[in-house]
Amino acid sequence: VQLQASGGGLLQAGGSLRLSCAASGRTFSRYAVGWFRQAPGQEREFVVGISNRGDSTYYADSVKGRFTCSRDNAKNTVYLRMNSLKPEDTAVYYCAARQDRDGNVWSRSRSYDYWGQGTQVTVSS
Repeated sequence: VQLQASGGGLLQAGGSLRLSCAASGRTFSRYAVGWFRQAPGQEREFVVGISNRGDSTYYADSVKGRFTCSRDNAKNTVYLRMNSLKPEDTAVYYCAARQDRDGNVWSRSRSYDYWGQGTQVTVSS
């Protein structure tokens, strides 16, 4: 599967943004997906994972209550709605996928086999 992340941009603190992760192929519903982010000079950080059917999610504490992840398997797309953005949310955001038809959610980057190219999110204070 090939992934394409989009929707990043520059905005002020407190604003909202929706990222999209579009996947190729007809079997996207067999894949669990995760969002990660990486700020300059920092390690890649887990943001959220969503199960293949979208009925299970797991959020990092740093984004819980502000970010919402959802998916539309008919459109082969996973979304990340980000509200109340903070300057510390500034990073390149990546989506990743791995085959899993069992409804599991994965939080470690090494668990994922496919990665998108990333989209930049910059939040100014």
